[in-house]
Amino acid sequence: MATSNAPALLDQAGFVRSGLNATAATLQGSSILAIAGQVRQLMAQGKEVCNLTIGDFEPKHYPLPPLLLEGTAKALAAGHSNYPPANGVLELRQAIQAMYQRRVGLDVGLERILVAGGARPVIYACYRAVINPGDKVVYGVPSWNNNHYAHIAGAVPVEIAVGPEDNFFPRLDQIEPHLHDAALIVVNSPQNPSGTCISEEALQALCDRIVAENDRRKPLGQRPVFLLYDQIYWMITFGQVRHYDPILLNPAMADYTIYVDGISKAFAATGLRVGWTIGPVAVIDAMNKVLGHVGAWAPKAEQVATAQLLADDAAVSSYLAFIQEAAGQRLQVLYDGLTALGQKYPIRALVPQGAIYLSAEFALRGWRTPTGVLETASDVRIWLLEQSGMALVPFDAFGAKHATDWYRASVGAVGVADLEKTLARLQIALQALQPPA
Repeated sequence: MATSNAPALLDQAGFVRSGLNATAATLQGSSILAIAGQVRQLMAQGKEVCNLTIGDFEPKHYPLPPLLLEGTAKALAAGHSNYPPANGVLELRQAIQAMYQRRVGLDVGLERILVAGGARPVIYACYRAVINPGDKVVYGVPSWNNNHYAHIAGAVPVEIAVGPEDNFFPRLDQIEPHLHDAALIVVNSPQNPSGTCISEEALQALCDRIVAENDRRKPLGQRPVFLLYDQIYWMITFGQVRHYDPILLNPAMADYTIYVDGISKAFAATGLRVGWTIGPVAVIDAMNKVLGHVGAWAPKAEQVATAQLLADDAAVSSYLAFIQEAAGQRLQVLYDGLTALGQKYPIRALVPQGAIYLSAEFALRGWRTPTGVLETASDVRIWLLEQSGMALVPFDAFGAKHATDWYRASVGAVGVADLEKTLARLQIALQALQPPA
């Protein structure tokens, strides 16, 4: 019998899928959302869960600054419900300019400031503005979403595996082999997921090297390499840890640094969607066009309220003192509890440095439960969730397949009492484990 070379017939769903854009069709969904689904399922069953998975803020623990909450309502009542200017409300851009001068000592021209509907559109617009298909983007893993943005832009991701020995930041000698033809270097500090901060020495060395590389490229007619500096958590640091600025470390970086910033984290305002970027004028202009075509503007009323908040330095300082205290206390309770358990079990955590995250290691693979063996990192995560109610996100979800035993713990949706009860349950659960033979 003759065979046909015709393609196999697709069912209706397959036929529809065949019409998708190749990039969209191969874009991966969020691993964190899948874990969140498991958490919700357990909670629906009445299980007591300490949800440390969500990089968000529970309003009952972290209420909005009054100026932001009341200011948004007043702005809406005053009629600020129409389109904002494409690059942001002037008063907000001026308030951002003044805040950077006041709090950082950085002089920024208004033409270098662009407001957007949160930090995510800023990152997306940066990739779209400076990346051509096939360009290299260099970043350390674990990393938040750079793999997805690189995929959307058609970039070649250069992922550098980093670990606790380097505070979860790539060293310059690891970046160096890729710098000669990279288009973008990405640094996020304080970092999501690790909660660690890049050191002054490491950032200084990187900035100096980027400037030197661009000095080499310019006379050759080559395109520059940029630094995407995601500092959305920069106002939340603890103890003696400090946040450092690329341009203050090397003024020539003003031509090569693209900042990511906004109110979502420092002011617990993730749902208000006000973010901004500061960068070279040519890059800002290109990003503005990208965001304009997708309509990714921050809502006008929220922009007006944010301008009023940022202009009130006392209100800003007061809220930052609150959120640093609230997040810092929770992170310290979690760190102390895990460190105490680490005296007997293969558990450790890094000292809280910034953001709302704690890096925690549970090296429990191979340990025996009453019903079996924890063979994989997934087994460990599910055991922690089911036996102690501790819901964590593995670093594997942030691309760090090498950091198998490391997890992100976020304290944005829990109270101190929640953490203390969970640590007590964890201690009891651990007592039922037996080490590998």
